[in-house]
Amino acid sequence: MFAPSFVTGSIIRRIGAPLVTAIGLLLIIACAAIALNGITVGHFTLTLVLLGLGWNFGFIGSTTMLTSAYRPEEAGRVQAINEQVVFGASALASLGSGFLLQAIGWESINLLAIPLATVAILLLAWSAMRQAAA
Repeated sequence: MFAPSFVTGSIIRRIGAPLVTAIGLLLIIACAAIALNGITVGHFTLTLVLLGLGWNFGFIGSTTMLTSAYRPEEAGRVQAINEQVVFGASALASLGSGFLLQAIGWESINLLAIPLATVAILLLAWSAMRQAAA
């Protein structure tokens, strides 16, 4: 999850933050699809690797896009606020994950990840089209 950070910045410089973020979201979709197809150790291992890479690319890419939307003197403060919101939400999600698993089940959680990530990819594409038109 954190190890790819050593190369994520170089990848972002090469292909851009929106594309890296989209790749991260596609990896999360692949993770959910694999998790839906089995519960063996191999399935879990592959899903954890894809989830870690997807999270890293998505988080680092989106944070890069966020900070580039502000003036340099504002970027640090905005990033700090973003980190607080993201990690606060992550803490709440971690605390609620057991309840969610019990309430809707493993399959439903993985099925829910696919449309959420797809909507995020579509929003990235829409943003890219708007920037290209401008």
